[in-house]
Amino acid sequence: QVQLVESGGGLVQTGGSLRLSCAASGRTFSSLRMGWFRPGPGKGREFVGTISHSGANTYYADSVKGRFTISRDNGKNTAYLQMNSLKPEDTAVYYCAAKPAYYSGSGSEEREYAYWGQGTQVTVSS
Repeated sequence: QVQLVESGGGLVQTGGSLRLSCAASGRTFSSLRMGWFRPGPGKGREFVGTISHSGANTYYADSVKGRFTISRDNGKNTAYLQMNSLKPEDTAVYYCAAKPAYYSGSGSEEREYAYWGQGTQVTVSS
């Protein structure tokens, strides 16, 4: 079992920045691929970005590429989402997710992930 706890959300003005954190426990963190999602159409969640277990590879949705950066500190069992140049359309609950690194998949699909945090609210005012 993997437990994930997000933090760092809040209210920020357009153009501002926030850094979200995702603290993991219950499994060797360095064995996990990590992802960030937010609510999408219907009941699904929209892909934001992912980072490989070692941190060597990252991948982002086009809507956030160049503005958001994913990183991780395996010594602290924590993943991060640095959000810059925030827009009102970025307003959402942001979820951290994890899956074993040896499972197949690109890391961009909600269905790939078995473990999820409760989310943290990000609100961008105009």
